[in-house]
Amino acid sequence: MARYFVTGASGWIGIPLVHDLIANGHSVLGLARSDAGAARVEAAGADVLRGNLDDLDSLRAGAEQADGVIHLAFRHDDFTQMAAAAAADRAAIDLFGDILENTNKPFVIASGSLGVTHPGGGPATEEDPAPEIPGFDRPLNAIATLKLADRGVRSSVVRLPPSVHGEGDKGFVPWIISCAREHGVSRYVGDGANRWPSTHVADAARVFRLAADEAKPGSVLHPIDDTGIPIRDIATVIGRHLDLPVESIPADRAAEHFAWMAGFIGFDNPMSSEITRNTYNWAPTGPSLIEDLEAGHYFQG
Repeated sequence: MARYFVTGASGWIGIPLVHDLIANGHSVLGLARSDAGAARVEAAGADVLRGNLDDLDSLRAGAEQADGVIHLAFRHDDFTQMAAAAAADRAAIDLFGDILENTNKPFVIASGSLGVTHPGGGPATEEDPAPEIPGFDRPLNAIATLKLADRGVRSSVVRLPPSVHGEGDKGFVPWIISCAREHGVSRYVGDGANRWPSTHVADAARVFRLAADEAKPGSVLHPIDDTGIPIRDIATVIGRHLDLPVESIPADRAAEHFAWMAGFIGFDNPMSSEITRNTYNWAPTGPSLIEDLEAGHYFQG
């Protein structure tokens, strides 16, 4: 079995991925930037390498000790600094590409599905290209990763949906809930018919392991549970659990309610995972986003 170097190993998807890799016979060297993160990685059963995305020497050391790299780490802590975050991500990708060149070792990165479209407006598939969004460079990093296939790297990209949900989630959905609490109303943009796909965190983690184990060079995988849930439906469940009214807000006023998330909340992002399901015999086993919301843990505290 393989030894994988995992960046972001202590994070939201990282810990379930470490558990999944070890359960399937692999060993893991996990990057951790803090004492708390190192403790989580060690408790999950992995070896720890201290470092971060700015410490390229630590990234090099990890990759050189491994049979493959799964790159989850990305600076999500400040959405006003996405250009700098994408630049750090690209530096790491370029480094890993140089180390893994002509080895045919797996290199898997996390990317996102927002902005990916399919001709004719249907659900976007794994074959549809990453978007070019002015001011948002992360999709370009996915393109660069796929091009490493031409340099003898078994590279692949896992395009995550906007909501990777589960108990402990600190992503987009908890922010939507916090906005509803703050303003005393659960809102959606326009008619709320725009769709967000989602997946449970354990199901997403499993796709990263399948990509590392099985994906051909230059592959894209979609860990998508549903093709897309209308944002209005999400807002309705939130409103019911918080006992708040549910209302529309015009797109030009979205920032009044959703703040930094205003630029994302109105995206229509239907996605298909048919190729991933058929190629890797993957199927989601966790609850859907609506089922997870209905369970109530998102509204505790």
